[in-house]
Amino acid sequence: MTDDERIEKARRPGNIAMKLHAFYRGKMEQSLKAPVRNFSDFSIWYTPGVARPCLAIRDDPSLSWEHTNRANTIAVISDGTRVLGLGDIGPEAAMPVMEGKSLLFKYLGGVDAFPLCLDTKDPEKFVDTVKALQPSIGGVNLEDIATPKCFGILNRLRKEMDIPVWHDDQQGTATVEVAGFINASKLVGKKLDEMQVTMIGAGAANIRIADILVQIGVRQKNIIMCDSRGVLNEEREDLEHLKGTNMEKYRACLEYSGSSLGRTMETCTRGSDALLCASRPIPGTVTKKMVKDMANMSIVFAAANPEPEIWPWDAKEAGAYVVATGRSDFPNQINNSLGFPGIFRGTLDVRARTITDTMCIAAARELAKVAEDRGLSPENIIPNMEEWEVFPREAAAVGIQAIKDGVARIQRSREELLEMAFDVIKRARDDTRMKMDSGIIPEAPPDTLI
Repeated sequence: MTDDERIEKARRPGNIAMKLHAFYRGKMEQSLKAPVRNFSDFSIWYTPGVARPCLAIRDDPSLSWEHTNRANTIAVISDGTRVLGLGDIGPEAAMPVMEGKSLLFKYLGGVDAFPLCLDTKDPEKFVDTVKALQPSIGGVNLEDIATPKCFGILNRLRKEMDIPVWHDDQQGTATVEVAGFINASKLVGKKLDEMQVTMIGAGAANIRIADILVQIGVRQKNIIMCDSRGVLNEEREDLEHLKGTNMEKYRACLEYSGSSLGRTMETCTRGSDALLCASRPIPGTVTKKMVKDMANMSIVFAAANPEPEIWPWDAKEAGAYVVATGRSDFPNQINNSLGFPGIFRGTLDVRARTITDTMCIAAARELAKVAEDRGLSPENIIPNMEEWEVFPREAAAVGIQAIKDGVARIQRSREELLEMAFDVIKRARDDTRMKMDSGIIPEAPPDTLI
């Protein structure tokens, strides 16, 4: 296959997406979970019967978790300021992504997720709006919010809300990247505390990935981070400006600069064992020479979407031993979809008040273990979304860690959590299949299969 043919194949999902989004007019709709046996049931589900659970919740607000769907409901919320690799495209244009995220939450995690795109770029208005939703939801998934304000929004909401709030571009990306990194390091036979890691991109994703890598054993001084202006370190001309405008990147300049002095973008990968990219979705952002300059048995994660920083075949030709991207049409998809459905499933099933870093690490280790149980190879370092048993296992690991961390409202055993997650995820998948088989979900046009 020629490079042109590979690129044409890689761009086919986008062409099909244009047809199918218009065909189905979106991806989500609401359906009932309670029966309507006859019209007299309306007096139970609505007035006058509904008044009794309403009054019970008034007297004890915690009963909202029992008498409503709140315990399985989250909001997927964005302002559309940093969507995928597309940038600030606005809240309306962000909706297809939020609907897609909600579809994955339901199908892979059995979680009822509602896409909400807010028409404001003001962090204060954003925070106030999300906080006002708290009585109706069990958690918040923040999505595609520009840096640096995404850091402040997340920190505020985590402090000021009594339900789990996470930013998937930070914690979700870090969870799955770390899972892949754990197994890739095993394959190349290198110890975490001895590995040199270069990171291209210094936004929400890579800063959080670096933080989690340090927590699992990578040495802070062995991480080099770059952005579009060059290497992050204490010699940056814009260091004082960052201190006033982007404290997280300022912190990264101080913490992840141990071996970066004198380095440039062209030399930042020299001798590195791993290259982790979360930057521009432009193939060529990472060159073959940058990969050739790396150590033997190198690891390259090119995670930008919709297209990676370097095409995987180019990285392999340049000498990389393990290559991963964010796409499902190449081996080793490092994609948040492996993380957030199972993590929220486990979080909701113990009614956790937050999602801690240790819960994310527990999910990463379980993801890595699932792939290891199957058998590791350079093309198989992480599970794929078709292996749906990964999500109950991940949910159970997260729930148990939440209990250990003291943030769970409910105590459950690993076996109980596994069974609960298995049942609710199977129900969501069976419901979708039943609707497809019966024609409730219309059959897609024949020319839209990948």
